Amino acid sequence: MARDDGAPPSDVSRRTVLLGAAAGGTALPLLAACGGGSGGSASGATGPVTLAASEVPVGGGVVVPDHKVVVTQPTRGDFKAFTAVCTHQGCLVGSVRNGQIVCPCHHSHFSITDGAVTSGPAPSPLAAKQVTVKGGKVTVA
Repeated sequence: MARDDGAPPSDVSRRTVLLGAAAGGTALPLLAACGGGSGGSASGATGPVTLAASEVPVGGGVVVPDHKVVVTQPTRGDFKAFTAVCTHQGCLVGSVRNGQIVCPCHHSHFSITDGAVTSGPAPSPLAAKQVTVKGGKVTVA
């Protein structure tokens, strides 16, 4: 197609641009699903996390996505906390069930007791966080 501004025609055709856009539209969501690094909201909350001890079930736990933390209670009164960022590809863990912290992206499982990998592709345990319990409140630094 001739240009009316006197510039030479472009080597990139409209068809090439449309094909590239179509391929990008398909590939980008797939890449994001396996994403690495942020594993959740780009602007995670900072500062300590405080929960009522009663919110953390015995033998289970609670994921706090805004702080990228998972708080567990393996046995009554024994609270643990770990980073909620999976060591496989940086997804946020999604739940705590059957004594396991579960990553929904590639099904890695971690122990609620020490964050150790119990199954899946994750190469290393979840990092432990400092926990204090006072007056019925659990605080994770």
